Amino acid sequence: MEAEPPLYPVAGDAGPHGVEDPLGVPGGPEAPLDDLVGAYPNYNEEEEERRYYRRKRLGVLKNVLAASTGGSLTYGVYLGLLQMQLILHYDETYREVKYGNMGLPDIDSKMLIGINVTPIAALLYTPVLIRFFGTKWMMFLAVGIYALFVSTNYWERYYTLVPSAVTLGMAIVPLWASMGNYITRMAQKYYEYSHYKEQEEQGPQRRPPRGSHAPYLLVFQVIFYGFFHLSFACAQLPMVYFLNHYLYDLNHTLFNVKSCGTNSHGILSGFNKTVLRTLPRSRNLIVVESVLMAVAFLAMLLVLGLCGAAYRPTEEIDLRSVGWGNIFQLPFKHVRDFRLRHLVPFFIYSGFEVLFACTGLALGYGVCSVGLERLAYLLVAYSLGASTASILGLLGLWLPRSVPLVAGAVLHLLLTFCLFFWAPVPRVLQHSWILYVAAALWGVGSTLNKIGLSTLLGILYEDKERQDFIFTIYHWWQALAIFAVYLGSSLPMKAKLAVLLVTLLAAVTSYLWMEQKLRRGVVPRQPRIPRPQHKVRGYRYLEEDNSDESDAEGERSGGGGQVDGAEEEASPTGPRPGPEPAGLGRRPCPYEQALGGDGPEEL
Repeated sequence: MEAEPPLYPVAGDAGPHGVEDPLGVPGGPEAPLDDLVGAYPNYNEEEEERRYYRRKRLGVLKNVLAASTGGSLTYGVYLGLLQMQLILHYDETYREVKYGNMGLPDIDSKMLIGINVTPIAALLYTPVLIRFFGTKWMMFLAVGIYALFVSTNYWERYYTLVPSAVTLGMAIVPLWASMGNYITRMAQKYYEYSHYKEQEEQGPQRRPPRGSHAPYLLVFQVIFYGFFHLSFACAQLPMVYFLNHYLYDLNHTLFNVKSCGTNSHGILSGFNKTVLRTLPRSRNLIVVESVLMAVAFLAMLLVLGLCGAAYRPTEEIDLRSVGWGNIFQLPFKHVRDFRLRHLVPFFIYSGFEVLFACTGLALGYGVCSVGLERLAYLLVAYSLGASTASILGLLGLWLPRSVPLVAGAVLHLLLTFCLFFWAPVPRVLQHSWILYVAAALWGVGSTLNKIGLSTLLGILYEDKERQDFIFTIYHWWQALAIFAVYLGSSLPMKAKLAVLLVTLLAAVTSYLWMEQKLRRGVVPRQPRIPRPQHKVRGYRYLEEDNSDESDAEGERSGGGGQVDGAEEEASPTGPRPGPEPAGLGRRPCPYEQALGGDGPEEL
């Protein structure tokens, strides 16, 4: 009886008759090793490389969508909670019944001070935090601080609301600076993954042509701000589905209001002190706040789980290794660049116009004339107008880069001029359609402003060593403008419109002057970024241009590398009497140091 053949062929066995396998590879000792363990016969290197970089590009798109969605949810939760709490705390009956003499107006004023004043110091610590934690982890940490602010509203006390508001104020500039830096880096990486063949031909050390990533950057900024402006609509969901059911109508809340629009003073002068027909139950408030907390936690998970790193680990090390003192000073040194100085008025106006849309237009013109119950719909009109019009930013792919930015400014200029002469009548709804159209058009100008500025900064400052500094300066000036609006909230509406108008004219003039200088070939003065100085010995990158190498090591390896190598080749191979002296590139190990020798001893 014959034995059954083995299930798997035995290595080196030629078989009973030396039959070849179906692939034509002979068996037995004569089988070539390369054919057995080599590459798959149908392997196509170019096709696999194409698929690899396609997966990389899809990963970049995933990062952009996750960051955009996370930022939109975070800001929407923050605005929605702040708006709902300020309306509830404004009502006298709610304060007396729920909190007695705890002093909620005083707590709210200090909370707003913490949110608006703390970002003034952000220029001192934002670049240090971004370099220390990294761009992605800075985004995650800042989103977590926003979630912390939401959680403290479960127990509204001075010692919970005010400290969390101060912490939130500290995270505002780092969050949006790291977001802008992240989107710009994703555009640069998408260009690298789309033109990988050109990168291989030019070599890994060659930088891509200047402005090559601009089309991808514009598309990514359109996506980001399309999601970001949807946050204003998401913030109105607590108002629409919860708080509007408890509000008085406009005949009660606007009973003592005499003037609106350009004739108004401060914020809603004469507005009724009681705006709630019935008080919401604490259980319902806890449910709403729990939903907001869940959304904030979802934003944290999106940033944590779906956002990839903005830099490779070696790049992160290089960015930190320029020295913390240099990182602290470089934002101030970038003021030497005339391009940044010319864009500062636009940075300031960018902060002015957002606050004017939420306070001046929505409150001074909207709520003052059509009632508090329509505030949510006005802001939804602004949000949808801005988000939809973000598609207009794609015109920058075919038009000069100044056209979308100046077009948004001209639209705001016309709207501001019209609002300067319009005073809607309180408690009259016939003109409400004008308010919705004005809010939507203001959103169109806002999105063109934001997309144009962020794209312009990403084009002007392509170096990855500078981008976090530039976006920090941009959002710091925005924070200063928001603080100025907070200080001037009691000014007459005409004064606010005049300041807005003057700032806008100065911004457009300064920007066009900058473009004229660049066309004339004026070279900007940029501060030098120091070389990375690594203190780690023994960890080296496998690259020709070793960014982990200190100056002393570079001089030693560049000037004396041949001599050292020649000396090693000329040295005898036999045993040496006595200890071997440690060379310039070699340190004695701890055991040798304990023995008191300089190197290994031959026994």
